[in-house]
Formats: sequence, C-alpha cells, structure tokens
Amino acid sequence: MDDIEPISIQQAAVVGCGVIGAAWASRMLLNGVNVAVSDPSPNAEQILQEVLANAVAAYDELGLPTDRQGRYRIASSIADAVEDAQFIQESVPERPDIKAAVLAEIEAAAPVDSIIGSSTSGIKPTVMQATMTHPERLVVGHPYNPVYLLPVVEVVGGEHTPIENIRHAQAIYAGIGMRPIHVRVEIDAFVGDRLLEAVWREALWLVNDGVATTQEIDDIMTHGFGLRWAQMGLFETYRVAGGAGGFRHFIEQFGPTLEWPWTKLMDTPDFTPELVDTLVAQSDAQSGMHSVRALERTRDQNVVGFLKVLEANDWGAGRTIAQHRSR
Repeated sequence: MDDIEPISIQQAAVVGCGVIGAAWASRMLLNGVNVAVSDPSPNAEQILQEVLANAVAAYDELGLPTDRQGRYRIASSIADAVEDAQFIQESVPERPDIKAAVLAEIEAAAPVDSIIGSSTSGIKPTVMQATMTHPERLVVGHPYNPVYLLPVVEVVGGEHTPIENIRHAQAIYAGIGMRPIHVRVEIDAFVGDRLLEAVWREALWLVNDGVATTQEIDDIMTHGFGLRWAQMGLFETYRVAGGAGGFRHFIEQFGPTLEWPWTKLMDTPDFTPELVDTLVAQSDAQSGMHSVRALERTRDQNVVGFLKVLEANDWGAGRTIAQHRSR
C-alpha cells in the first residue's frame, strides 16, 4: 500500500442516508467529524439513529472511544448539506441518472476545494464524471458493510481525477480509521465485488442444481475458508497451503486444475420464479426468525471479536485498528 498520511477534517456531508450512507455518517461521527446529512426520506434520521446506536455499541465493545462524537444535522437540501463540507460522500441509489442529478446539485453548492466520494459498488467514475462541471473532484470510495467497522475502502479515480485528489481522498479515509486501497485500473465493479460476484454466481448454480441449500453453502463458508479469509487473504492462504515449497509449490500442484470443468463462472442460472422462490424459502428458513437489526447486532459482535484478536496479534485488519487507536 502507498504510504498515506492520515488527515483529519471537521465538516463532512453524507448525501443519501440508507444503510450505507448512515453507516458512513456513523463512522465519521465516531471519529469526531461533524456531518450534515441529506436524504428526501422522512425516515432518514430514524435510520441514522438506529445505525449510529449499533456503531456506538460496536465501538464500546471494541474499546474505541465514543465520547468525542461529532454533531450531525439533517439538512434541508443537498445544497444545505454540502455548502461548508470539506468532504462529501454520495450514497444514493445505484442508478447513473440519479447519481448524475445528485452530483450536479453537489457541485453547484460545495466548496471548490472539497472532494466528492461516491459509494457506488460498480459504476466507473469516468461514467459519472461525464456530466460533471468539475469532474476532477470525484473519486469512488467504495466501502463494505458495516462501514463503521470494516476498515477497507476501494478508492478509484476516473479519467479526469488527478492523482493528488486520489491521495487526498485516501488521506481523509485514513483519518477516520480506514484502510484505503487505490484501485489503479478503472474497471467495472472494482476489485472486491468482482471477487464476490464470482462466488455469488457459483453459489446460485449450487442452489439451482440442488447441490446445496443456502444454509449449507453459508455453513461451508463460515465454518471453513471464511475463517481463514478473516485474517489471511486468498494468496497468503494459498502460500501456506504450499507448505515448505511456498507459493511456487502450490501453483505447480494446483494450477493445472484451473483447466478442469469445476466452475460456471461465466454463466448464471436463469432467475426463474421457481429459483427465486427456492432461494427466498431457503433464506427464510435459515434466518427469517431474526430481524434485520438483530442480525446486524450479531454480525457486529462477531466482527468486533475478530478485530480484537487480530489487533492483539498485530495482524490484518487488526493492525489498521491499532494504528487508528494510537492516533
């Protein structure tokens, strides 16, 4: 990773206060940043308060301070939210037309030197820049949920984004305790979601073909390689699998299997009503007895436990937590 020196900001704006936007606002607030929130929904403040309560509980359990919170306000408009923001995080629905309209409103009212980050999970920044007056101000800042706990954020520039603005965005994200990864080549869905899409396609086929249920697939992940991935990624895990011979031995042994017909990565089953009904029924049987908020709390408690162990071992995401704690 590039050596990024974190910087602190005092005032930010979050435009779009759904699950992701509220989690962004919560991370900022818990790191002492004042946040103006813009969302047309009458439920926006309730969503923010519920997500912030989860974030506070998680930070308390993790041992991070929660007594230096920034202040939030619900703005009357996008212009009102961004007028004095040093940084703006856009988290509106994943539709280019909506994003273009919202970015136009942000640009018209935001300070000329503020950076705009978009939470898009797959739209190239160059596509969004096409309708902007000052496209150089835009980067993608794609997080993973829960944003207030998971440190990684993919930072992607478009054709009109100078490297200094990418670095500035990385420094701001680092200042609120994140691990900003610069995705150097602009591609659809960036890095993380491309990996998840591959797993998702294969999982859909396994359900479609009656090989396994949603519960069984999730159990194989949570009781197996998912535990490894929580602290070592794909390549480091396979390096260990190579034994004393290391990664070269692993590649020599298992590389040829890539030619075997094990996957259907370039194809997806048709989303027939029958497949959708099967997926929904299996998912309901698996976890329908829990509310979404209860699942979020359980998720957060588990992630906190992982982070504590990783921090104690100065490893993986725990190292990012430790570095942020020391600041």
